[in-house]
Amino acid sequence: MLTKDELPPCLVATCFQLFGNKWKIYVIQQLEVRPFGFNELRRAIPGISQKVLSSNLKEMEAAGLINREVVPETPVRTEYSLTELGASLMPLNESMVTWGTNYQELVRGE
Repeated sequence: MLTKDELPPCLVATCFQLFGNKWKIYVIQQLEVRPFGFNELRRAIPGISQKVLSSNLKEMEAAGLINREVVPETPVRTEYSLTELGASLMPLNESMVTWGTNYQELVRGE
């Protein structure tokens, strides 16, 4: 979670600070469907590097948006899922998908 001192004065900026880059949105969209392992998540998001995914997952976990669970299998694997707080972003995500769809249709002249 952000500390009180880290909270921006603008409420919209708070959202952008927590999930405002394209990679975090992709992660949230994937985890909405089901939990993913690290490599599985990396394959599901074209163009993301291992380093960028790892960094974004750490930031999202620290913000309370996702859970990281070490699954005691052989070999050991890590699974990521949305927290209740992360899942609360879904109405906002759905609104952005609707807006993006409408905008793309407008640009395409559909």
